[in-house]
Amino acid sequence: MATHKSPAYRCSECGQAYPKWVGQCRHCQSWGSVEETQSPSMVLRSTTVTSPITPALPIAEVNREQAQARSTGVGEFDRVLGGGIVPGAVVLLAGEPGVGKSTLLLDVAAQAARQARQHGWGPVLYVTGEESASQVRLRAERINALDDDLLLAAETDLGALLGHVEAVNPSLLVVDSVQTIASSQVDGSAGGVTQVRAVSAALIAVAKERAIPVLLVGHVTKDGAIAGPRVLEHLVDVVCQCEGERHGRLRLLRAVKNRFGPTDEVGCFDLNERGIEGLADPSGLFLSAARSQVPGTCATVTLEGRRPMPVEIQALVAPTHAGSPRRTTSGMDHARVAMTLAVLGARLRVDTSSSDVYVSTVGGARAVEPATDVAVAIAVVSAARNLPTAPHLVAFGEVGLTGEVRATSGIERRLIEASRLGFTQAIIPAHGQSEIKKVPGIEVITVNNLAHAIDAALNTSD
Repeated sequence: MATHKSPAYRCSECGQAYPKWVGQCRHCQSWGSVEETQSPSMVLRSTTVTSPITPALPIAEVNREQAQARSTGVGEFDRVLGGGIVPGAVVLLAGEPGVGKSTLLLDVAAQAARQARQHGWGPVLYVTGEESASQVRLRAERINALDDDLLLAAETDLGALLGHVEAVNPSLLVVDSVQTIASSQVDGSAGGVTQVRAVSAALIAVAKERAIPVLLVGHVTKDGAIAGPRVLEHLVDVVCQCEGERHGRLRLLRAVKNRFGPTDEVGCFDLNERGIEGLADPSGLFLSAARSQVPGTCATVTLEGRRPMPVEIQALVAPTHAGSPRRTTSGMDHARVAMTLAVLGARLRVDTSSSDVYVSTVGGARAVEPATDVAVAIAVVSAARNLPTAPHLVAFGEVGLTGEVRATSGIERRLIEASRLGFTQAIIPAHGQSEIKKVPGIEVITVNNLAHAIDAALNTSD
């Protein structure tokens, strides 16, 4: 066995090693993140062959019960994880500051503690490294997350954290956050590349050895990427991203990586003064009660992964008082809205060149997929002509530059969701929809071009 010194410099953002100092990391493009390191590393010249403790088994004989997911008690969280959390799984939850990561995991920990008491499992251990225990207790009281089987510890030392796990033997471990925990046996400050790698490796080893599910909170950089070495995302089993506008109530939870389930599920939560609540039906946030009474509105259904999400699009066309008209969007893809306005002007003679156009979604929803083009066009024409759309109408489809309405995916799922919400008419693309089954309670209007879609939307009676 021989030793050699590792490269003397390493990026604190991504962990890339360099033989000499550089001002900008060539791997992650961050400036001033390359720092000097002098830790020697061991290189194995040869590996001694040893007898395995557990022999290899035919895959059909492996016990599958040990990997059965169990519910955390929070339905929207379970949906994203693929039905629940698997014993021994390590879940990393990342998001912007203030988006509600700690509130969500505290609620999950309380619900899991109640589930554990019902099934005779061990308690839930919540370790906070960012706040004091009294601060977390106040938040738990506000969101009704107090439970006798939810144990709380404020620790920043990895050894003390592992000591709590040894003493409690929890059925679920929550660490908030992995960047605040440090090991005294590893050089560097908490949150550095070396410390994050060592802490995460130790927590993953404990999770696999004791079959304890672990939930980790992760910080993000200014670019939205998870802070710390990139290897952290590869080591954990599930990576979830928490998204939401700081001034809005809606929070979306997405699985970026999931070894135990799909990555196209989305969980919806409402962040309010009572805490964070799962939204099995978020339509109340995205649809206004007056959408059929005023011009400039049109409802559509977007797909967040596999989940249909109703969205109301509102448009306002007003005379401009400036030299150049304004094009303002909120929750929409600005480029696609501009393209739709250009198609309306060139193909349908809907001139907005001397008007300010504002297009927005209701409730802070995001509608950036091409399937919202038809609804945007209908809302803009409705506002420009001061004609309300037909009540209980929903529309979706992509608009091409020639004015045709192109096929879009998931039409049947969108129609089922629209029918469930009480919509009675739907404008959909004619192309590629011959195999769609009839959805009870909703009249389907197929259109080939944008002119046909707008005529159907503004002239169809209830």
